[in-house]
Amino acid sequence: MAEEELPGVLILDIGGTRGVLENLGALLKKHFRLITMKEFLENKKEMSKKIQSVFVFECKPTIDQELLESLPNLKVIGNSGVGVDHLDLKMISNFGVKVTNTPHAVADSTADIGMALMLASARRLVEGNVLHFPGS
Repeated sequence: MAEEELPGVLILDIGGTRGVLENLGALLKKHFRLITMKEFLENKKEMSKKIQSVFVFECKPTIDQELLESLPNLKVIGNSGVGVDHLDLKMISNFGVKVTNTPHAVADSTADIGMALMLASARRLVEGNVLHFPGS
């Protein structure tokens, strides 16, 4: 499928401190035409029609009424995280846009850390480390 035929996805950027991770960007490019916020703002009139989805990574780009009004073909907002507290779901649904997230993406990691913290606490590992290895 040619790039022009791929559905457009608005992202903040690729790489950098707030952009989509580069390896994730490479994966997304196989299925979507990635449009950065900079590209969108430089050519809103043309780009707004191509964007069918917004990929929210680390709460960016910010989804507000002005953005939603400027994207007439928007169908879905994909959030790459567990919660959607940072999104105004009622406002978004008023535009007929669906919201998705990744509810189980970090469940195993969170459980692993929780167990490690409980075991470390029960066995006083931090205190033992400080006693046996001062200055660490």
